[in-house]
Order: sequence, then C-alpha cells, then structure tokens
Amino acid sequence: MKVAVIDYGMGNVFNVERALQAIGCYVTITNDPVDIEAADAILLPGVGAFPQAMQSLNETGLIPLLKRSAQEKPFLGICLGMQLLFESSTEGVPTEGLGLIEGRVERMRAKRLPHVGWNSILRDEDVYFVHSYHVVTDPTHVIASADYMGEDVPAIVQKGLVTGMQFHPEKSGAFGLSLLKEWKEAVEREITTGH
Repeated sequence: MKVAVIDYGMGNVFNVERALQAIGCYVTITNDPVDIEAADAILLPGVGAFPQAMQSLNETGLIPLLKRSAQEKPFLGICLGMQLLFESSTEGVPTEGLGLIEGRVERMRAKRLPHVGWNSILRDEDVYFVHSYHVVTDPTHVIASADYMGEDVPAIVQKGLVTGMQFHPEKSGAFGLSLLKEWKEAVEREITTGH
C-alpha cells in the first residue's frame, strides 16, 4: 500500500514514515501532485499552529488537490493535521481549514494546558497527546474520545474516507501502531472492495 505523507514544513514526517513502514506501507514524503495522485492513501501530519499550517499548505498549491483526493481515497490527519480537516479554527487569528469535516477548532477550557502526555481512549489504552486546541463537531463524527480534566476531547474522528487522530499514533507505542494498522487494513479493504 502506497501512502503519500504530505510535506509542507509543519510535521514530524520521519517518525510518521517509520511507523508506517513498520506496518508494511510504502511511504513517499512529498508535496508533488504526481506522487499524491499515485498514492493509495494520503496522510497529513502536523505540529504547530493552525494559521501557519494553512498558510504553508496554501503555499504548496496543494489544497484543491487534497480536497478532491479526500473524496476519492482514504485520507488521515494526525494531531494538527486532524484539526486542519475541519472548517475553521480560532487559534491565533480565525482561519479557514480544509472543510473536509463539519466543525471548528477551539481552545480547550482545561485549567492546565497544553494537554501533554498519555491519556486513555478506546479499550482504556493510552495514547500520546500534545495540544491546547480541540475539535468541536457533531458527535456522529467522533469515534473515540479522551477525558482531560473533565473535558471531553475528540481523539479519533471520521467522515467518509477522512479520518483524524488528535494524538500521535507514531509516538504511542504498540497500541498506536495497532491503530495505524487498523487504518491500513481499512484502506486495503477500500482498495479491494470499494467500501
């Protein structure tokens, strides 16, 4: 399975690449439309602030291609990459996102931010988070959540072919890799059966 990891200067692409290779993916780190078109799936990483990330993505000229590709092939956003999947963010200055999933990104209300470290999600397994903003979206898009100081944090979201993970699966040990493997298997089913 070929995965295009989008290189726009805002993600720890090499950790993501290693994790994907560990589960048997062929990985291309790229901002070349030809590579993106040729991939079976797209992964959008992200570390940093929403406005700068959208500006960097805009400078690549890839936004129209990414929006179209998300309708045609599996698309995974990780950490800030997940937040970029949504319509807008209030971080820094209000900024429009990719709009692949309805909802917005807002600052968390918890007294202690950022939310850094291990927190449990599905099956009470721990994953590694680093963020101060979270998505606000329709509950039907939320697959798994984490509780942080009494605040519900969407941890995995999905709509159609688009999936987002607020945590870093590539830094979340064996369980993080197992979640990436589940995504890979879903992509392979999509390739084989079309659903």
